[in-house]
Amino acid sequence: MNTLEILFIGDIVGKPGIQILQTFLKNLVENNKIDFIIANGENVADGKGITEKELKILTDLGIKVITGGNHIFEKQQFQEIAKKEKIVLRPLNYPKGTFGQGYVVMDCEGVKITVASLQGRAFLQAIDCPFRTAEWLIEKVKKESNIIIIDFHAEATAEKIALANFLDGKVTAIVGTHTHIQTADERILPGGTAYITDVGMTGPYDSVIGMKKEAAINRFLYQTPQKYQTAQDDVHLAAVIISVDKSTGKAKKIRRIFFPEFHTELVENES
Repeated sequence: MNTLEILFIGDIVGKPGIQILQTFLKNLVENNKIDFIIANGENVADGKGITEKELKILTDLGIKVITGGNHIFEKQQFQEIAKKEKIVLRPLNYPKGTFGQGYVVMDCEGVKITVASLQGRAFLQAIDCPFRTAEWLIEKVKKESNIIIIDFHAEATAEKIALANFLDGKVTAIVGTHTHIQTADERILPGGTAYITDVGMTGPYDSVIGMKKEAAINRFLYQTPQKYQTAQDDVHLAAVIISVDKSTGKAKKIRRIFFPEFHTELVENES
């Protein structure tokens, strides 16, 4: 077949996010004939960072590339992971000399897929320009790979949409992460680039974007630091499936996955 099916899983948060993948990922892959799996794993180690333990679990599940963001550096063990593991990415546009790498090129079904991590600058650290970094990446890999998937880890919707339009037709897909709330704006742009503002969170939704509610609320009430604790309940899997033309590198289709769906009506307590 001339089409690749690429699954991108949104920000995996802690043990609850891992457990729902262990339960449902195999069937999701089989039912949708997935060829290649990418996941954002910057929050997989109890809500912040990643360690060797979580890395092994995710790779054993068949995840080929793990993208990061501003929290990928939270655990000191990431320095050792970054030295050995090319498949665990930190944002490419961190300053030159930052440990780790920001993109990887991998073989899949007779073609090469480039996966890159970029971080936005609006309301985040003032790091290097993601727009110019993306241009550098495209020039760097163009002779080797025409399938380029970018995880754009950014706060501002406007910055994400601006980058998508800037790169339309030059990359296969730009998938947003970081805000942990899945958006309903998935589409194929005129040049053939798949886009979604945020893939969403794979983790506990009885929370404040993955954090136990009480601590998060107190942080806003009292404006003081609170201990981050990963929530546990109401766990959902958020992802997108991107169908890609192997010969052109263009996206043919993008589809959102959110499982199980939220309750949209009040469930009365019969007791």
